[in-house]
Amino acid sequence: MTKGSPPLSLRLLGLYPKKLASLCIGRAASWRLPKVVLAPLLRLFARQYGIALDEAEKPLEAYSSLQEFFTRRLQPGARPQDEMTLGALNCPVDGRLVAVGRITAGTLIQAKGLPYRLCELLKHAPNADVFEGGHFLTLYLSPRDYHRVHVPLEGRVRFAGRVEGELWPVNQVSTTHVPGLYVRNRRAVWLAEGCGHDEGLAVASVLVGATHVGGCEIDGRWLDGRKLPKDGGLDIPSLPCAAGDCLGMFRFGSTVVLLVGGPKAALWHPCVTEGPVKVGMRLGCFGGSK
Repeated sequence: MTKGSPPLSLRLLGLYPKKLASLCIGRAASWRLPKVVLAPLLRLFARQYGIALDEAEKPLEAYSSLQEFFTRRLQPGARPQDEMTLGALNCPVDGRLVAVGRITAGTLIQAKGLPYRLCELLKHAPNADVFEGGHFLTLYLSPRDYHRVHVPLEGRVRFAGRVEGELWPVNQVSTTHVPGLYVRNRRAVWLAEGCGHDEGLAVASVLVGATHVGGCEIDGRWLDGRKLPKDGGLDIPSLPCAAGDCLGMFRFGSTVVLLVGGPKAALWHPCVTEGPVKVGMRLGCFGGSK
């Protein structure tokens, strides 16, 4: 811990069996309950967090568990993609953009005074140095948000991996007081290189798990019937991807760290630096104009 004395709640969390509790809560959330019981619970959950039910793919009564509702798809057209222009990267998630910066000397910034290492974040991934001098964008998802993650660019997928780790909470208190939070926690990693409008860029989407969010998953479409190792990676034979394709999902909320690198990374600039974001919204492009 650092940056002064952390709150008592965070110190006590060091004693909490975070992995076991996350496993138990995940299983409980997947219990199939009678509709007469589940529907009122889901309606209460949606009201508590301000979830937009009119965007969901199915009516509330059609979901058989809290987990199925939480990982819901949206209605077709609910998240249109901004038009692709040169170097365009579109937002992969609904959430809040909480940090933007440059990757310098292999270092990213978690919070003021708390750096962390690129090579540790992308453990198992090949050619992590392609992101040196590029950009990072940290996107936080709250319980109210849609929890599927989407492809941000036009390109070819090269790698998917998983890193076993701890399950500290990922919120403002933790990011301020827990050094190396994103490289300590369990996470999934997805890498692609740009083509077409995005030629010369490389992108990594890092899905960071958290307490009660043990499930950060890469969509099976990129794995060609294979299963990600518990702690390792898979080379992917240049599968084409397009902005808006499903990349993966969280089982409950957490954080995505989006990295932008490649030979043309110096030309890329963010056009959004903080605040609420939606899937498909332009995050940046060559020159930084929308």
